[in-house]
Amino acid sequence: MTGAAPGLFHAGFAPGLAPVRIRFGIGARHDLSADLSALGIARALVLTTPEQAAEGAALAAALGPRAAGLCARAAMHTPVAVTDAAMADLAASGADGLLALGGGSTIGLGKALALRTGLKQLVLPTTYAGSEATPVLGQTEGGRKTTLKDPGVQPQGIVYDPELVAGLPAAMSVTSGLNAMAHAVEALYAPDANPLSSSLAMEGLRAFHRGLPAVAAAPGDLGARADTLYGAWACGAVLGQVGMGLHHKLCHTLGGALNLPHAQTHAILLPHATAYNEAAAALALVPLAEMLGAENAAAGLHAFARALGAPLALRDLGVAEADLDPVADMAADAPYPNPRPLERAPLRALLQAAWEGGAPGGSAP
Repeated sequence: MTGAAPGLFHAGFAPGLAPVRIRFGIGARHDLSADLSALGIARALVLTTPEQAAEGAALAAALGPRAAGLCARAAMHTPVAVTDAAMADLAASGADGLLALGGGSTIGLGKALALRTGLKQLVLPTTYAGSEATPVLGQTEGGRKTTLKDPGVQPQGIVYDPELVAGLPAAMSVTSGLNAMAHAVEALYAPDANPLSSSLAMEGLRAFHRGLPAVAAAPGDLGARADTLYGAWACGAVLGQVGMGLHHKLCHTLGGALNLPHAQTHAILLPHATAYNEAAAALALVPLAEMLGAENAAAGLHAFARALGAPLALRDLGVAEADLDPVADMAADAPYPNPRPLERAPLRALLQAAWEGGAPGGSAP
């Protein structure tokens, strides 16, 4: 699929930690019988956010007896309290499987339910978050977001329908796409990166580099939507293969502590976290810098985001400058693999630059 959008219809199994049934197709959501049957699901509980409840109800109606009901509780950062409430809905429905229609919030709820019950999951992504392609779950409780990696949360089936993202506003498409790209950027310098994971990461980055500007210019362009959905799968799949570093740590810390919008936070922090790590991982990031036509990857990512009209400053999300010190403390508190050592003062400087919204301050230690 390199250099082009996937075909209008394609189904197959993708490589990864466990077999996952993947189907691409314009209008594919209109007939999910084969997808549900392939997973052994007779009656699925449809999951959405409250904002997408109408779409979820329409999907449940179209499924007829194969829908066990609708649970429209999904929320950002997968609060444990929401999962507790959804467990009651699930028990009352009698469902033997889960059908998530939405982005990272809804997919996260499905994963949290699957972790507790072992039920199979079919996912219809409506954003580019890529969570559907990973065995990773992030949950929030008591103002802290924690993540886990478990094969039990990996959805077994994914249906990518470009029409489901065609109505996603251009601004949301841009931030969601940059969120997905962040997975691939961190995969390039992950300590457990390998030639296959790096190739998959660049495949996803190239798909977004060519497709996201086209989506921003013409949100209804289904060819560009197919291209970016392919990028979302590739960037999500590589997230499940290698470990993430500073960028994701900071986003989870900020999101859990301040309840910030997930995709926008990723979009803002990506160039700055990349700048922090680039001196220690410059060679791994050379292909990305070359693709972006920039002197370094961090500058290229910032220019790309700016050209797309993405948000650039944490203060525009309502973050107060006084919030930065405790976030820096939390980010430096728990060591984890990262190309450059995590030091409190440089982390605080990174957050300041992201709060102000200017170009990354450079990658020198």
